[in-house]
Amino acid sequence: MIALIVGLVAIAFAVLAVIPAGLNWWQDVLLFLRGSIPVMAVLIGLLAVFIGIADIKDQIEAKKEEAEEKAKENSSSESK
Repeated sequence: MIALIVGLVAIAFAVLAVIPAGLNWWQDVLLFLRGSIPVMAVLIGLLAVFIGIADIKDQIEAKKEEAEEKAKENSSSESK
């Protein structure tokens, strides 16, 4: 319940801070958002690279396991 109240107070403060009748911080908020776009792009790009590398590793591992299974099937069918 306390978290809900704190959240509502934070939202109310944010709205009052950006409206012209309040603290009128809208230009500062826009400046911050414009400045954070390149940083967010770098972070998202790094995340995408790490996910891509992990995906490639998983595909390589799956191919190795598939080759091992085929080798086992071939050796078991030859021994019969």
